[in-house]
Amino acid sequence: MKKIILGLSAMCLIAFASCKENAAKKIDETNIAAAAERDAVATKFPVIEFDKKEHDFGEIEAKTAVETTFNYKNSGDAPLVITDIKSSCGCTVPQDWSRAPLLPGESGKFSVKFNGSGSNKVSKTITVTANTEKGSETVRITAFVKPDPNKVVKPVAAKS
Repeated sequence: MKKIILGLSAMCLIAFASCKENAAKKIDETNIAAAAERDAVATKFPVIEFDKKEHDFGEIEAKTAVETTFNYKNSGDAPLVITDIKSSCGCTVPQDWSRAPLLPGESGKFSVKFNGSGSNKVSKTITVTANTEKGSETVRITAFVKPDPNKVVKPVAAKS
């Protein structure tokens, strides 16, 4: 047993002693420069700025379709890519946005259609999914939906 331990100890000693080269000498300066450049670029994000964060349609008749356009600009340091735009419900439809990268300083737009459903004060959120630092941004539309004047109102039966 002592011979086995002695043999393993000798092999470990030889293995450690054979690594005479300093690890610091193996570092390639070009790799360091490339990594530093990559890390500097990785901290640059696009920034999406909207011309308005909320649009109020005011008073609209029930079931009346309305539409607005949200304009935005990439004020960041990297190309902006919008991957998806969704609304909080099916009565609001975002459309017509570019899926191509938007370079810093360039502008884009998308439209939002609201079908006028609901009653009284209505608010809908539109979520823009993009490669920004937060990953998503939101804008809102609001309206006051007036009751449909042609809608037949059933009278409430009186209790006796």
